[in-house]
Amino acid sequence: MRTYYRGPDAVVTSELFVWRTTPTRIFAIRELRNVGITCTVVDRSRPPTAPAAAGSVALSVAVWPAVETPAMIALGVLAVAVPAIAIAAWWRVRPRRWELHATYRGGEVVLFASTNARVFNQVARALRRSIEESHPHGTWTV
Repeated sequence: MRTYYRGPDAVVTSELFVWRTTPTRIFAIRELRNVGITCTVVDRSRPPTAPAAAGSVALSVAVWPAVETPAMIALGVLAVAVPAIAIAAWWRVRPRRWELHATYRGGEVVLFASTNARVFNQVARALRRSIEESHPHGTWTV
């Protein structure tokens, strides 16, 4: 039996896929069909800067008629731009959950899930190699 990946989170061999979770999940490679990858956002809450951005916009709109100096114009632009940049950065770095899905013995299952992209990709690559060895024509989908 050849081992493709062995780590604290999963083991992938030529015969078995083991996800070391509670409880441990064990899948026979030969019985896996339609294996695929999905990615979901873990945290769907609003960014913490949303109230500040709303307040900055409201304040800027309220004092805009009184703005006469370049310094006040610059402060007004910063009051809108800084929260907008913070919100854009928050949306960019939200944690993602990567999942391996498959059909196993007639039912849909999650084979493996992780928020660590590097580990997830190592496990997915190992599973792909194992499937390619056991299924000559493969059943991997993306």
